[in-house]
Amino acid sequence: MEREQRPIGVFDSGVGGISVLRELVALMPNENYIFYGDSRNAPYGIKDVETVRKLTCLDAEHLLKQGVKALVVACNTATSAAVDELRIRYKNFPVIGIEPALKPAVAVGQHPRVVVMATPMTLREEKFHLLLSQYEEQAAVYPLPCPGLVEYVERGETQGARLEAFLKSLFASFSKVKVDAVVLGCTHYPFVRAAIQKVVGEQTPLFDGGAGTARETKRRLQAEGLCNPCGQKGTVIFQNSLESKEILQLCSRLLHNH
Repeated sequence: MEREQRPIGVFDSGVGGISVLRELVALMPNENYIFYGDSRNAPYGIKDVETVRKLTCLDAEHLLKQGVKALVVACNTATSAAVDELRIRYKNFPVIGIEPALKPAVAVGQHPRVVVMATPMTLREEKFHLLLSQYEEQAAVYPLPCPGLVEYVERGETQGARLEAFLKSLFASFSKVKVDAVVLGCTHYPFVRAAIQKVVGEQTPLFDGGAGTARETKRRLQAEGLCNPCGQKGTVIFQNSLESKEILQLCSRLLHNH
């Protein structure tokens, strides 16, 4: 198979990265994709950085063995912990990560109050603090660790009273603060976007990094002459460390149910 026709490898700690895959498929429908989720070890966001780095490198190797032409790390936690190491290991290979969409959130107004929802590990890591330092004079940024939220998506529980009650408890400390924007700093969170919107109010815009990651992937493929010249609709293959029929059905549902 010509290198241009090889699939793009997309991976996440679980099923959350399908929110990025969705953007990739919308932008480049003629490309082929393999999506690998490590749901057996999810969530990554409450683990220590060394464990996440090790797991991320194993995820990457799993896809590279299948001959992918590029790697998309569709997980904020894995990007924080290991994207630099992956780029060192695979110097001549496109490796695209994701980061919280702070830039568009900060642009919503004059010195806005921005809440960044993310896993505890993403918020602890130096990568996030470097990003934060770029915008600290332009906005008041409030990191909001969300342990437990990933598990709702992994169970396929993306709506309902229990989820809304959980989100209300997460946002309790902001009940007396006017929030101007919310950043969904984990690829699982766009799947509970409607529930988050309900809790923070329809007037508060939500931002995630999926579309930006898709655009960056396309840019890198174009720069390296790796775009698939085939004009037909590409394929999507789902793989998961749990290897259960239920998890693969959930993957397909998350991709197609917007």
